[in-house]
Amino acid sequence: MSSPLFDSHLHTPLCGHATGAPREYAQAALDAGLTGLCFTDHCPMPAWYDAPWRMRLDQLDQYVDEVRAVQDEFAGRLDVRLGLEADFHPGTERFVAGLLAAHDWDYVIGSVHYIGAWGFDNPEFVAEYEARDLDGLYTDYYALIEGAARSGLFDSIGHLDLPKKFGHRDPGGAAALRALDAVAGAGLALDFNTAGWRKPVAEAYPSPELVAEAVKRGIPFVLGSDAHQPGEVGFRFADAAALIADAGGRLVTYAGRVRQG
Repeated sequence: MSSPLFDSHLHTPLCGHATGAPREYAQAALDAGLTGLCFTDHCPMPAWYDAPWRMRLDQLDQYVDEVRAVQDEFAGRLDVRLGLEADFHPGTERFVAGLLAAHDWDYVIGSVHYIGAWGFDNPEFVAEYEARDLDGLYTDYYALIEGAARSGLFDSIGHLDLPKKFGHRDPGGAAALRALDAVAGAGLALDFNTAGWRKPVAEAYPSPELVAEAVKRGIPFVLGSDAHQPGEVGFRFADAAALIADAGGRLVTYAGRVRQG
């Protein structure tokens, strides 16, 4: 039986750390009974930024062409949309704005993966957590999230509480609430990202507590598996939809960068 669920956070091999052809992700979505999916691969960035973990600028047209081909192949069976997971990193906003103007995107996630030069969600650099004050880390991180929300570049904020990935939870909470205020003020959604259930923290992003705070602020959610292989498409979406519904939240998608639902 088909469900009205969309997976709006998916990657492709062009990012350098995912496997499976785009059409395999689409087939997995169809097999899972999803209504549609939106590819949101890691966007190109300046050459000095995070190069091994994203497509290059000269691959962007290839990415668009590959997604368009999947749209054609699955037309009438699956709603396939074209998006990006774009990074917010101070100083790169103009570069990202140029990418967003270059194609007709359906949905753009704004994510923070770096605090300064530290890629804090990369398992290679997890030891750095031991050298950091967690209060200060989360304060710095959520200040970047506020900047992302206010940048005007994005439709949603990706994996809101990502620094908890390896189990280093926020000891405070005030900075997260300020970030949610900024998200609400900018009229953005939140990526409800089920990949957290596959990580050491064993909790989706955002946490149930932050889901409740988002609902208080009228912030909707966009379901995403953050799949880096076809078998992860739609991962635990029934659990996610139930958690959001129980909190009084609502699910939306984006098409043509306009909120649906």
